[in-house]
Amino acid sequence: MGRMLADAMRSNIRQYGMLVALGLIIVLFQVWTDGTLLKPLNVTNLIQQNGYILILAIGMMIVIISGHIDLSVGSLAAFVGAAGAVMMVQHGISWPMALAVALLIGAAAGAWQGFWIAYVGIPSFIVTLAGMLLFRGGTQILLQGQSVAPFPKGFRQLSSGFLPEAEPETNYHNLTLLLGAAVLAVAVFQEFRGRRQAAKFGLELLPRGLFVVKLAAIAAAVTVFTLLLASYHGFPIVLLILGGLLVAFGYVMRNSILGRHTYAVGGNAGAARLSGVKSKRVVFLAFVNMGVLAALAGLVFAARLNAGTPQAGINFELEAIAAAFIGGASASGGVGTVFGAIIGGLVLGVLNNGMSLVGIGTDFQQVIKGLVLLAAVGFDVYNKRKIGS
Repeated sequence: MGRMLADAMRSNIRQYGMLVALGLIIVLFQVWTDGTLLKPLNVTNLIQQNGYILILAIGMMIVIISGHIDLSVGSLAAFVGAAGAVMMVQHGISWPMALAVALLIGAAAGAWQGFWIAYVGIPSFIVTLAGMLLFRGGTQILLQGQSVAPFPKGFRQLSSGFLPEAEPETNYHNLTLLLGAAVLAVAVFQEFRGRRQAAKFGLELLPRGLFVVKLAAIAAAVTVFTLLLASYHGFPIVLLILGGLLVAFGYVMRNSILGRHTYAVGGNAGAARLSGVKSKRVVFLAFVNMGVLAALAGLVFAARLNAGTPQAGINFELEAIAAAFIGGASASGGVGTVFGAIIGGLVLGVLNNGMSLVGIGTDFQQVIKGLVLLAAVGFDVYNKRKIGS
């Protein structure tokens, strides 16, 4: 039994390693900050402060899986946020219409870059570096070097809003409790469903004891997280957006033809092409998707600031790329999960928040995050060499 457990942990270390690391980081800072890290107010702030980075990380993970990189997402997020600000504040366009137009602008920008990368064959590093300069300059032109504010209340809810209250009156947010229970039920169902499917196809299963431990860990994490949020204002709107993106893109990457083709193109583009995969179309759509998610992240960030600013989006691309690699993406493409991108983003977010709470300066914070990124990628390279040998 002990050997089976060790083998199971070894075979799943890539999948669970960063999740365990996130748990250890949370415990470390919870003790270090005398319990401040997991106070309901701080947990809510942590989600709202990192929501836009997590949105970018999802798109960046898919781009990296396809074998490419996108350096323009921070500048594109700033450009779209500026465009939305100009539409709402200076031209009086309703915020739902401005939101829709802004997402279309993001899709068009992604398609523009995807065309040069997929169909012309220019390396993504060069195209998106050019896009970074182009969109940053466009932001300055749109805003004329000044911030544009304020936004309508409905639009600000994207970043700072919560689920509404519901009767009866209790010490907790009732809708959050119901939503948490639903999430837990779905998560447990999916685990059992995945185990049945693996058994049906003769795949290796986790030992029963480890599977029970996994279910208990999921139940504990969801329950604690739900109670923390329910004891404050409830589920933030940005968390609902993230949850929807996680479910949708997780399903697409696991179960759809497009998702499997994305992994195939990133793993071996030549072999995928010979197998009939339309690799150019796959890469093009990956960048269109990245453009839409960059636009959404830019709008969420603008809503949080309640302003479109020329300095928005600086270093967002670096945070998103770091989140993807920390979350299990491979530098050579073809490896990674959407859930892993979220975990990687949370690792960075908890590190930022925890180090700020204990008074570590931003200079040392950058050093520590750089070392974490290097360690994550080094771990990936080590695993590949070990498997190869």
